[in-house]
Amino acid sequence: MGVEEDFPLEIDGTPVQISTHPQTPLLWILREHGYTSVRYGCGAGLCGACTVWLDGVPVHSCDTPMWSAAGRNVTTTAGLAAQGPHPVQRALIEAQAGQCGFCLAGMVMRAAALVDQSDGELPESEIATALNGHLCRCGVHRRVIAAIAEVSRVHPGQSGGQR
Repeated sequence: MGVEEDFPLEIDGTPVQISTHPQTPLLWILREHGYTSVRYGCGAGLCGACTVWLDGVPVHSCDTPMWSAAGRNVTTTAGLAAQGPHPVQRALIEAQAGQCGFCLAGMVMRAAALVDQSDGELPESEIATALNGHLCRCGVHRRVIAAIAEVSRVHPGQSGGQR
């Protein structure tokens, strides 16, 4: 297959050294190291279930090769909630917006980045556009979008996740 290389990165604030093939998807590494909130959905970067932050930017970890994650900071939903639930996580819980929860972790990561970078209240159409491509078989998109819109009114611009 190829030669393994060492890749330093930080996962949820913890420095790690990963030895793997450069093309190994970040998702596989996260799952193998116990970060089970990161879901495998489609494996092609189409469904959003595997969304994490790479240096604060949402990416699909299933199609992010290790060579591109090397030396960077990876944040999962666990890292997002390290100092208590992010306002988006709290809003989704309060609105009972989740069903099975399979797709929700990816939506949380995309929505938290959107809210953190907003200057104020986000229109539902902008939230829906940002979540376009985040597939949900349970059909909770309306509740998720409403909860995110509410949190954007109350907690705009979280400054890159700093609360």
